[in-house]
Amino acid sequence: MSVQAATAEPDVDRPRRHPVETIAQYAAPIALVALFVIFFIATPKFLTGSNMTALLVSATILLVLAMGQQLVITVAGIDLSVGSNLPWAATVVGWTYEHHWGTPAAILAGIVAGLIVGCVNGILVAHLKMTDFIVTLGSLSVVSGLTLLVTSGNQIPVSSSFMQDLALNGLGPIRWFWFVGVIVALIVAFVMFRTRTGTYLLSTGGNLDAARDVGIPVNRVRLLAYAGSGLACGIAGVLFVSNNGGSDPTMQTNLLLSSIAAVVLGGSGLSGGRASVLGTAAGALLLQTLLNGFTLLNISQYYQPIAVGVVVLGAAFISRFQR
Repeated sequence: MSVQAATAEPDVDRPRRHPVETIAQYAAPIALVALFVIFFIATPKFLTGSNMTALLVSATILLVLAMGQQLVITVAGIDLSVGSNLPWAATVVGWTYEHHWGTPAAILAGIVAGLIVGCVNGILVAHLKMTDFIVTLGSLSVVSGLTLLVTSGNQIPVSSSFMQDLALNGLGPIRWFWFVGVIVALIVAFVMFRTRTGTYLLSTGGNLDAARDVGIPVNRVRLLAYAGSGLACGIAGVLFVSNNGGSDPTMQTNLLLSSIAAVVLGGSGLSGGRASVLGTAAGALLLQTLLNGFTLLNISQYYQPIAVGVVVLGAAFISRFQR
């Protein structure tokens, strides 16, 4: 499920792909297999059923975030507000549940809260022509402050039996979390590769001016991409509350960097016009596997952000070889 903005040139005129470019294209699955082999050799606790279950559950939150980031990066943008939009959505879930809105309303409120942030980002970037980096960086700070104001910096426990069931149970051996992650990925893949909207997203990211010249509503397309990222944050917020039993407005998350790294490692260049849903899923699983292996090996948690940062730098380096 990967596509690059198409060109009209015949195959014989296309430059031959360099082997390094091929390796860069499949960096995430190659590195994922390597990590599995390394951790399997390093500790017998890694390749067990309980650890694989925990790994996939925790990877689902990053997978959902990365799917939203995939939409934005496809249109040659970036969404830095992910780092605060997730805690914001989780806080709205907790706050509404605490004020007796009920579980369905709390879940809906959290998803809508994330969507609103994404829509605001999209309007500022697409319609007011503001720089995406500055807009989402500003949103990162504003939304983080709003989250602290709403909660006064306190955690909000959520004891919803439905959300506990969502995190802990499933259909047979398959957790509900995995269903959510797979459904989100399939929806993004369908929109990206089976609809006109997906073609517009790829074309807008591939060449904004050319897309506008052929009549593609580029402003609406870019707004849609940021709204999709916000929606993904809202869903991830619900998953976070379900998995952790509440919201934590002060949580310091490296999921922002990880969501970007997952997309780039998956084969989608930061310059836009390219998307790979399977690659992004592999990238998300790769990053979560790295943290899981560190935990099993009792490596200090202080090394985890270092490892994530190294992977992000590696992803930026790899993107130089991606066409």
